[in-house]
Amino acid sequence: MYTRKHRAVDCLQDILDNIALIEKYTAGYDMAGIGADSLRNDALERCMERLCEAAYRLGEQAVVLMPDQPWGRIRGMGNRLRHGYDQIRLEVVWAVVTEDLPGLQADVVEALERLQSESPDQEP
Repeated sequence: MYTRKHRAVDCLQDILDNIALIEKYTAGYDMAGIGADSLRNDALERCMERLCEAAYRLGEQAVVLMPDQPWGRIRGMGNRLRHGYDQIRLEVVWAVVTEDLPGLQADVVEALERLQSESPDQEP
């Protein structure tokens, strides 16, 4: 089996990149508007999947770097998006986007800055 170690800085950047895309895709829309636009809804779900996968790849580093985030719930949402795609409720995804992502984004920015300042020449 092939396993690849993922650098924390890359995972954190992936989370930030996908949050930025989610913000772009949802700008000017409310939940009903996203629900009526299947392309935006699909893009939103795909970005959430990638964000959750990056959280999974962080492994225990996530808890060390950002102990106040609900990592089990974040990873669990990724599993639901991938495996329970036919049971996804837009209300739940929208609540995460509007209520949870801003705090996650702030914590990830802080963790990324901390990692980069602690070891600017090393690969964290």
